Amino acid sequence: DVAAGEPLVFSYGDSTNPSNLLARYGFLDESSAATFCKYVIENPTFEMFNLGYPSSMYFYNDGSISNEVWDVLLYELLKGTSSEEEQEAFYQAHMNGDEATKQYYHEQYFPQTLAVLQKHVDYLMNELEDLSDSSWRKTFRKDQDRHPRLPLLLRHNNFVRGIFELVQQNLDGMA
Repeated sequence: DVAAGEPLVFSYGDSTNPSNLLARYGFLDESSAATFCKYVIENPTFEMFNLGYPSSMYFYNDGSISNEVWDVLLYELLKGTSSEEEQEAFYQAHMNGDEATKQYYHEQYFPQTLAVLQKHVDYLMNELEDLSDSSWRKTFRKDQDRHPRLPLLLRHNNFVRGIFELVQQNLDGMA
């Protein structure tokens, strides 16, 4: 029961996904501390979900990157470039909380993992540029009445692009 005059509180769920809030509820939370890194894996395995895919794969608004991003990318990289034993050893280290073994694999494959992440961020930065204010305004300037949500979508894209720019700077500093 709620007494008269008491505020009602409604939870929209995970506030670290402004894209989901926009798509589901129609608003943009620009105070969000993070956004999903938007890395898509076709047919993710059970192990990838245990590593944090996609629920914990964040880019933060200070340019930092969640550990789960690094873990999932490394796990995927080990599948394609290494023996199954190394991939399984990395996964078991994760499941057992063996940070020393995980760190060993991260250090051993850091240049390759960094390159995969840089490629992903560069790709999305180009996509976001294509969806920027200037590009959309040229296309829809005469039809703004037909596209009333366009300003909100552009604000969302600018918000995500801002975080991705900080992540890109962070990654460039690691290279």
